[in-house]
Amino acid sequence: MGKTIIIKNAWIIDPASSAKVNGDIFIRDGRIDTVHPGIALPADVSIDATGLFAAPGLVDMHVHTRDPGQTYKDDILSVAACAAAGGITSFVCMPNTLPPADCVDVLQHIIEKARRAAVRVYPVAAVTKGLTGKELTDMQTLRRAGAVAFSDDGNPVSDSAVLSAALKQSIESSSLILAHCEERKLSAGGLINEGKISEKLAVRGIPAAAENEATVRDIQLAAVIKARLHICHVSTAGAVQAIKEAKKRGVKVTAETCPQYFALDEELLLRRDADYRMNPPLRTPEDRMAIIEALTDGTIDCIATDHAPHTAEEKKNFLTAPNGVVGLETSLGAGITYLVEKRYVTLEKLIFLMSTAPARILGIQGGTLAKGQPADIVLFDPSEKWRVEPEKLHGRCSNTPFKHLELSGRVKYTVCNGEIVFPLSERMAADVP
Repeated sequence: MGKTIIIKNAWIIDPASSAKVNGDIFIRDGRIDTVHPGIALPADVSIDATGLFAAPGLVDMHVHTRDPGQTYKDDILSVAACAAAGGITSFVCMPNTLPPADCVDVLQHIIEKARRAAVRVYPVAAVTKGLTGKELTDMQTLRRAGAVAFSDDGNPVSDSAVLSAALKQSIESSSLILAHCEERKLSAGGLINEGKISEKLAVRGIPAAAENEATVRDIQLAAVIKARLHICHVSTAGAVQAIKEAKKRGVKVTAETCPQYFALDEELLLRRDADYRMNPPLRTPEDRMAIIEALTDGTIDCIATDHAPHTAEEKKNFLTAPNGVVGLETSLGAGITYLVEKRYVTLEKLIFLMSTAPARILGIQGGTLAKGQPADIVLFDPSEKWRVEPEKLHGRCSNTPFKHLELSGRVKYTVCNGEIVFPLSERMAADVP
């Protein structure tokens, strides 16, 4: 018989069943055994969760691990440690690695290494070979090898004929394409959002139209082909409107945004700090409010991080630094601080956006505390305030746009597959309640 764990006196949130009760969770053999007030079963490990909320482990459907090829930045194991610290028990890793995840060999490397990770890691395979946007990968083969979705993220599939063929192949292989929507002819050479801040800094901008135009095109192709399509990292009001109208027409489209797009805006770029540079870029306050509204009305289905580690040396120069920020450890806190505390969404809705919805979109386990389901759980204090200190994050890179900000909502424990994976340094004392 495997280890048993009991979580006592937690406020339990399960968006999948609309449950919110104060009670206990009993875990046996890596699965949820019982959820009920006053469980009196003996357990190997007991966690007193008085004052804490227990929710399904978070699911992040947009993460860059840099593994294989750039593991000096981070790798699957170090990124998984960051995820565990952020209450994330499952994440998907994007294929823009070196070499890219466009073949079975690379997928097998990811899957094998992920077996040693603190949390569940699911590979996304490339849509096109070499992420070049030209020749399609074999989705059927890669799907059988373990790919949960397909994307050329970071490199939009600009050729409409190629994307059309990919969408048709996605239907045949029962797969989902995650679309990076960017018209490169409009965004080429841009570093930050095109507008008053780019003008003030005399820096070439990335117009909102680059995202808007590509979003409309990708949705139109998916609509004609009747394929599922997921839009990554939505950042503009125009993209929100395109997605909203598509959903009204019955197009099978889902979408994500990231904490930086509902919490921050382009004014931060005045600091000329590359830790605020990402793609899509931080947009205007008006765009930020459109993203928040889209989260409240269901236009945007879930929250992901687009976690993208880069070293301090790489991020040193504002004009030449690569795009990307880390976010696994700050996503829950950002959601509570900028959405829940400001009364845009309830705490239950936030957990739905960060756990239940992405699990459903991907078709993976998770997002619920139902009996018999994997024991993937986050225990957190939504009212505890903490300051984001980059040097205390758990990855090798600390390029966070939330640095030095105070957030509400502190992860106390993360349980994945019935094992306590955060905090790693603290051994739970056996207790018989």
